[in-house]
Amino acid sequence: MAIIAPSLLAADFLHLQREVEMVNKSEADWLHLDVMDGMFVPNISFGPMIIEFVKKVTTKICDVHLMIEEPSRYFEQFKKAGADHISIHIETCPRLHQDIRQLKAMGLKAGVAINPHNPASLLSDIIADVDIVLVMSVNPGFGGQKFIPNTLNKIREIKKLIVEKGSHAVINIDGGVTLENAAEIVAAGADALVAGSTVFNAADPVEAIRLLKQA
Repeated sequence: MAIIAPSLLAADFLHLQREVEMVNKSEADWLHLDVMDGMFVPNISFGPMIIEFVKKVTTKICDVHLMIEEPSRYFEQFKKAGADHISIHIETCPRLHQDIRQLKAMGLKAGVAINPHNPASLLSDIIADVDIVLVMSVNPGFGGQKFIPNTLNKIREIKKLIVEKGSHAVINIDGGVTLENAAEIVAAGADALVAGSTVFNAADPVEAIRLLKQA
């Protein structure tokens, strides 16, 4: 079964505790937390303070996705706030190997994220060192976008790289995941699915998570 990570970005922030408690009652495995700085992506979301509040309520693993410039400046803050995983973008890290080593030395699961326009081959020299490959299947910055079909080919290429390099990385797909395409994404080689609108906009979010889990 796929790992399911509801994305808090799509939640009702006026009733955030209620939304997190709903995820707690579901079959979800992780809670995905998108941090945006308005520079690397054209949107601003939330920072360590919100994650700290969420950590007090959630029973799920906090899967933090840093869509920010110079993310290593904030590793300590996000760990203190309660991050269990931190994924950073290959596009923002000129010292990516060093940053991944730092995250792992801090006791965190370390992930590398890659945008739609960049090829899987860019991961070749780092994939053996990471715990998670976060594949952006939409252009980062906003929720509710449609899945980019070529992502399926990229997933297959990344899975091949993982085997070739002896990596144990989990492939996590972020963007446009729906009940209609989840099975196809998993069949291509994905291990984990981030889902925002599909979960939080559903009439029955817990059932939506259950159905995604069956993919």
